[in-house]
Amino acid sequence: MPYAEALALQRALAEERRHDRIPDTLLLLEHPAVITVGNRGDGGRSHIVASTEHLASLGIDVHQTGRGGDVTYHGPGQVVGYPILDLKPDRQDVHRYVRDLEEVMIRVCAGYGIGAGRLQGLSGTWVRGEKIGAIGVRISRWITSHGFAFNVNTNLDHFRLIVPCGIGDRGVTSLSTLLMRQVTIDEVEAAFVHHLTDVFEREVAAPLPSV
Repeated sequence: MPYAEALALQRALAEERRHDRIPDTLLLLEHPAVITVGNRGDGGRSHIVASTEHLASLGIDVHQTGRGGDVTYHGPGQVVGYPILDLKPDRQDVHRYVRDLEEVMIRVCAGYGIGAGRLQGLSGTWVRGEKIGAIGVRISRWITSHGFAFNVNTNLDHFRLIVPCGIGDRGVTSLSTLLMRQVTIDEVEAAFVHHLTDVFEREVAAPLPSV
């Protein structure tokens, strides 16, 4: 799904959730290759190292977002998750929310025999000092949007176009790279549904229709 379309869908669903017209909802999707920047300062635009012309030649757009965090890359082979959750009344803690998203990605990795974890002072999920999953969230009146991006079989070369999340001394990795085999998006999405509902103590009601 193109990034701008997904952004509009998130905003609409967050508004519906705010008025309690829909239950907690999880969007899982892939984006065409795109670079996104956050809200603070220049949002990480200074961490885009590729020229405008080079990005255009690759067909990669740059999008402003409504989330926190720095610059990041999304593309095919990456599971992007947008939880639309109401954290009221008992989960009103931003740090806990981010740690819970990290925990979901850690558990997904563990299911493949990979020991992932956290790095002090840095968000996301890491394997041997390389980032496999990034987090950038928005929480408005305790309704969440944006979320996480987890590298399954992503083109890691595209991360060289930026300083991912503004962290220049760390690399990125993917599930397929670590396992040395091609892993499918479908099986990883199923793992995310399982672990996210477990960590957040939710039950699966019904998937959204395909779009």
